[in-house]
Amino acid sequence: MADKVTIDTTSDNKRAILHFCTRETIRPLRDRVLSLSGFHVDSTLSQTEALSMFRSRHYDLVLIDVEGETGIPQAEHLCSEVKTVKPEQLVAFVCNWRVAIMTDCPDEILRTEFDPAAFVQGVCEIVPPPA
Repeated sequence: MADKVTIDTTSDNKRAILHFCTRETIRPLRDRVLSLSGFHVDSTLSQTEALSMFRSRHYDLVLIDVEGETGIPQAEHLCSEVKTVKPEQLVAFVCNWRVAIMTDCPDEILRTEFDPAAFVQGVCEIVPPPA
């Protein structure tokens, strides 16, 4: 499976999301749900690649999947790196309720849901699609 996925965003004004997720099975599913919902998604399994991608273009949202409590330090580090480069950048963690109460780095928290519609609704509340 490819480590990095980039979708062309030059042809329209859709919202752009950078999605970092270390889970090979979840990442493409969430990417597809978001792209079917009108977002352009660039994604990667690598934190180093995520930072490189972030530095190379504008994103309306940096979405970081947090893999349980053990993933908090890595997620907080990426959040901190992003905010150091661009303090106004919106960052959201996708995580369970326990992780959500253990961190305060991101601007937003999307609770992990098995419901794709709820996931998209959460993203749309953070970065509404252009009118």
